[in-house]
Amino acid sequence: MPANRKVVFDVGNVLLRWDPFHLYRDLIPNDEKRSWFLQNVCTSAWNLEQDRGRPWTEAVATLIAAHPEWEAEIKAFDERWHETVPGTIEDSVAVLADLKAKGEQVYAITNFSREKWAECLIRFPFLQSFDGVIVSAHERLLKPDPAIYNVLLERYGLSAGECIFVDDSARNIEAARSVGMQAVHFVEPIDLKAELRGLGANL
Repeated sequence: MPANRKVVFDVGNVLLRWDPFHLYRDLIPNDEKRSWFLQNVCTSAWNLEQDRGRPWTEAVATLIAAHPEWEAEIKAFDERWHETVPGTIEDSVAVLADLKAKGEQVYAITNFSREKWAECLIRFPFLQSFDGVIVSAHERLLKPDPAIYNVLLERYGLSAGECIFVDDSARNIEAARSVGMQAVHFVEPIDLKAELRGLGANL
């Protein structure tokens, strides 16, 4: 088994909890209306374009033009975005800290908007501890495109075979494996430390 395995983390729902429900459960108390809004107005596909690099100002303006009756709720997705992130996943953050304490190099590949990533670096300082980070909006590439994994490998001089990728999305895990990485599908409850140790990480 290769020595010096490098752990590559996803961020959303691996290190930070993220779910628009946390914001909209109060803004739209009615379950059916809230579900309709998140499936038809502030959709996953719309949000993903910010992760691809679209500015939030443009995203909000475009959506309000199409759904003016939802203007306040659409603006909230941007202005109150941090309410969609109630906090960290403490066990995962502890694993990251353990790896750093042992002198291991740790990396991240995350689908994240440029603006919110900058804000999260301040709100969650541990995100500044990575030896390298690939943020989708900076690259205008999204997981599970294999190209974004190759950006990490090329930029930081890594080989796929020495990397263990951790993500909550099965599609992203499959993509990581397609470029030669080992991977852990992060689905709670999970003993992440044990999973990574089993693949050769220094934990």
